[in-house]
Amino acid sequence: MQQIVDRYIGQFKEGYFSPLAMMARLSEEVGELAREINHYYGEKPKKKDEAEKPIDMELADCMFILICFANSLGVNLEEAFYAMMDKFNTRDKDRWTRIDTE
Repeated sequence: MQQIVDRYIGQFKEGYFSPLAMMARLSEEVGELAREINHYYGEKPKKKDEAEKPIDMELADCMFILICFANSLGVNLEEAFYAMMDKFNTRDKDRWTRIDTE
C-alpha cells in the first residue's frame, strides 16, 4: 500500500504535505469518520438532505492519510505494525480475558 500511494503522490510536483499539514488532514478525516459512526451507531441522525458516506470509505480515507504521513516521514508501516503486534503479544499478553477455546 505504501508503494502504491508513493507512486500516486509521486505524479505531482507538490509531493507530500508537511507533517503539520498531514496531522491536520488526519484530524479532519478522523472527524468525518466520527461523524458517520455517530450517525450509524449514535443518537444523532443524519439530516434528510445529507448524503450517506459508507464507513469503509471513511476508514480508507484515514488509512490513505496515515500512509501518506508514514511515507513522508520515511516510516515503514509493515515493520512498525509487526513491532506493535509484538508489543501486544508480549507486554499486553495477559491484559484481557482470552476466549476459552476448549
